[in-house]
Amino acid sequence: MVRERNIRAHEAPDGSSRTVPARQRGREARTEGAPRDPLFNDSVQKALAVLEAFGRGRRVLKLAEVADAAGISKPSAQRCVHTLEALGYVRREERDTGWRLTPRSLSIAHAYLSGYRLIEQAQRHLVDLNQQTGESVSLSEPEDEEMVFVARFPSHKPFLIHMPVGRRLPMYCTASGRAYLSALPAVQVQQILRRSDLRPLTPLTVTDPRRIMKLIDTARADGYAYSDQECYRGDVTVAAAVIGEDGRPVGAVNVSAPTSRWTLERMRTEVSDVVIRTARAISSGAAASGGA
Repeated sequence: MVRERNIRAHEAPDGSSRTVPARQRGREARTEGAPRDPLFNDSVQKALAVLEAFGRGRRVLKLAEVADAAGISKPSAQRCVHTLEALGYVRREERDTGWRLTPRSLSIAHAYLSGYRLIEQAQRHLVDLNQQTGESVSLSEPEDEEMVFVARFPSHKPFLIHMPVGRRLPMYCTASGRAYLSALPAVQVQQILRRSDLRPLTPLTVTDPRRIMKLIDTARADGYAYSDQECYRGDVTVAAAVIGEDGRPVGAVNVSAPTSRWTLERMRTEVSDVVIRTARAISSGAAASGGA
């Protein structure tokens, strides 16, 4: 992408202020006011928070930055970083400017993705969609109020927006998020939107809950959702929900293209049908294999 931007649902688009990420807010919400779990290990939680801190647009973090991003004290951050360094998950920069993740950290993601039936069932359909449209194709899954990209086939043509596997984007302003939400009951959609930080990521981001609900209702009726430069300028996207064996959505498949080659109307006219067919084909495979 032209420039790296922090566009998490609970962080300022320009990265000017630190806020609590959606997944951390979710953990806090699930534990707030609940009886203390005697099996819950605080040290594990802190270590994972430290690892997640490196995924916010900065590859190298100093100790104070680790502590701030992970929401823990500096002594706790020091112990976690030291342990993770000893285990090979982080390493100190040669100039002693901070720490960065090592390739070993990818083993955690690989353990999740390897042998995952949904991705295996989806892969050939995603490849076909990528070849038919010539544009970037992705499969994403929900977590809290965000969609996480778990498979990606880039455009055959130049496209400056980089969307690696593991990237998280808000549901409320993305085609994949709205497609997923369109397959949920309206009450559940409203609950998710109330938990979301509806802030503009571009001048075109829709943040009015009523307008968002109308877009989701339209997606429910049409079988697909769309987003026109709401997350990134110059990016237009259409998406459809992937349905599991229990009839509930498990993710979404989308096609993303630059406005230099496509308009929203052309995407809706020429790409939406094939996206819907691809999502249905993946859904059939997911149901036959029992989801994940």
